[in-house]
Amino acid sequence: MIGWMHHTPRWAVASACGIAAILLFVGAFAHVADLLSHGLHPYDWAPGWLNLYWSSLALLDTLAAVLLIRGKRRGTDLACAIMATGLAANWYAVYGIQHSNLAAQPGFQRLTVFAALVLGAAPFIRRHLTN
Repeated sequence: MIGWMHHTPRWAVASACGIAAILLFVGAFAHVADLLSHGLHPYDWAPGWLNLYWSSLALLDTLAAVLLIRGKRRGTDLACAIMATGLAANWYAVYGIQHSNLAAQPGFQRLTVFAALVLGAAPFIRRHLTN
């Protein structure tokens, strides 16, 4: 690992974990609302596996947020896995199913920015977290 990554200030690590946790809780809340309103298949237009993936994020987003708040590396790892798979799933939904694009999908735009922030910050903060 690059030497200057070892010197990430604690306030930056805490801020990054806090912001990511808050945004993960926002995502979890949205998925819980979808579950409560529409059950396990909230999007008629999406295949069952994609609906189940999005529904599972109600639990996974919450778990990642809690782990980040507790300062655990697994929180960073889970957040990165959620962002990578979420970006792939939403890319498939936008381009493959809806035949749309990034410019026409503000939710996908926000997810893309959040994923870039999580994936970009992870190497800097992971080292400072506990097992």
